[in-house]
Amino acid sequence: MRKAGKVVAEMHEATRAAIRPGVTTSYLNEVAAAVLDKRGARSNFLNYHGFPSVICTSPNDMIVHGIPGSYRLAEGEHHLDRLRAIVEGYHGDAATPRRGRDQRPREELLEVTERSMWAGIDQLRVGNRLHEVGRAVQDVAEAAVFSVVREYVGHAIGTAMHESPQVPNYWPGTPGPTLKEGMVFAIEPMVNAGTYDTYVLEDGWGVMTRTVSSRRTSNTRSR
Repeated sequence: MRKAGKVVAEMHEATRAAIRPGVTTSYLNEVAAAVLDKRGARSNFLNYHGFPSVICTSPNDMIVHGIPGSYRLAEGEHHLDRLRAIVEGYHGDAATPRRGRDQRPREELLEVTERSMWAGIDQLRVGNRLHEVGRAVQDVAEAAVFSVVREYVGHAIGTAMHESPQVPNYWPGTPGPTLKEGMVFAIEPMVNAGTYDTYVLEDGWGVMTRTVSSRRTSNTRSR
């Protein structure tokens, strides 16, 4: 898993270096694919339930699962790159928000989300209960008057991309399983400015932050 994680980190470095106004998200996908090829790794995203790309790119109010395409990045935007790799049968998984020049409230949202992630990670101690992770994430986010997405969560990871148990980003009302040495989890706080409600684009993948003006109503669980 350390080898897979190193490949994911290299993909993040390569896509970060490629970002500039006018670059398409499909180009970022090509950059990430080149790293996978160079390292002899595979993408966990590609062909997963039909997903057509090796990475996810989710700009602005898209939360997760965006399909790379002709969308061009603009100055002042922020977006999320979700990159994964498989090496020798083990999976790596990480997401990194990219900051534009805009300051508030986007910068504050990104900063709070990162703090909530580290607060959740701090709860990963042998003998602790798993859902303390979500409690910590929720406490940080809501103290800053943001909301935590309920429909999409973190998960255990190892020889499969999504393993049990799931890791809610909020307190679900039960403590969850006791943490043991050797468990590995993807901690994935998804924090919104405004409501935590979501909707899914017509492509069946891109998950958007729902606002009062949102008209689409379809919803799915994370895949």
